[in-house]
Amino acid sequence: MIRKPWKSLRFKMLYLFGLSALASLLTTGLLYLAAAVVYSSDLFIFPDLLRELLDNFGLPATIVTASLVLFIIYFFALSRSTIRYLMGISQGIERIAEGDFESHLPVQGGDELGALADNINKMTAQLKWSIEEERRAEKAKAELVTNVSHDLRTPLTSIVGYLGLIEEDRYRDEVELRHYVQIAYEKSMRLKTMIDDLFEFTRTSGGMGLRLSPINLTQMLGQLAAQFRLQFEQAEMESRLTLPDHPIIVDADGDKLVRVFENLIVNAIQYGRDGRQVDISVWSDNGQAIVEIANYGEPLPSAVIPLLFERFYRAEHSRSHNTGGSGLGLAIAKNIVELHQGAISAASDQGRTTFTVKLPLAK
Repeated sequence: MIRKPWKSLRFKMLYLFGLSALASLLTTGLLYLAAAVVYSSDLFIFPDLLRELLDNFGLPATIVTASLVLFIIYFFALSRSTIRYLMGISQGIERIAEGDFESHLPVQGGDELGALADNINKMTAQLKWSIEEERRAEKAKAELVTNVSHDLRTPLTSIVGYLGLIEEDRYRDEVELRHYVQIAYEKSMRLKTMIDDLFEFTRTSGGMGLRLSPINLTQMLGQLAAQFRLQFEQAEMESRLTLPDHPIIVDADGDKLVRVFENLIVNAIQYGRDGRQVDISVWSDNGQAIVEIANYGEPLPSAVIPLLFERFYRAEHSRSHNTGGSGLGLAIAKNIVELHQGAISAASDQGRTTFTVKLPLAK
């Protein structure tokens, strides 16, 4: 946006127009005086030729013609830098059109041409970012297909294998038969969980609609801790609640928000067994509800933290279902939190790994 009128392109062109007109008039006046002297005397080396020229065209017509020619010459001479800058912008646009998104147009002055060059640079940067984002999306799609194929094929292969043994009566007794059935059942349940997680991830990443209603986070987290009591006991862990004595209300989709905290608690139980404790806290600050779920044990490397919410990422770099789930739990939690206009983050230091969820308080 042009803030100073005298720096606008229109003002600049009017200034050059006036300056060119003034210069041409002054030059024509000097030429008129010189022509008058030559016309009335024999000082000029070709007086007859000049007199014939003036007699044929007339003095006024000759002066007007000379003024127009001089005006054009002066105008193009004075506006040469502007014309050259405009040509540079045109050539830069041609390079961008050919796919050279590294091309950068120089921004000169505060007129419309400078603003045009600046806007073209911004458009080029945005276009470059969009193309790179599309490439990342295509790469992520290919990785998604690869990871899904791998994760689904592993339990499916086990199911088919054990059911094949049962179909061919390749078991010694009923005890071994029940063992095979138990393994096939566990693999089937794991396969179902992975498919459910994948479906949930696809829905949440697609920006699904929310059914918002006032949710008391203090009450929700207390109930979740009670529901996970058996899992804590089986893992020989203890949950420590730090809840305020007043409600903390957010506008949220209760079912989806429960999924977020369930994933975080399951993650804390799964990876924090050595610490024996899981801390669950909630408080409000600066218009936000803040929930922290922390487990103790071996800290995560700093390079791992930014990758925790990537789909199919597992901190232990293993695809064993004994230590890792589908690899989608934290990615699903991130999508749901962002759908609620919130943020989720992780930190790990001195044997304490903390997941923090921030949500806007209900107005």
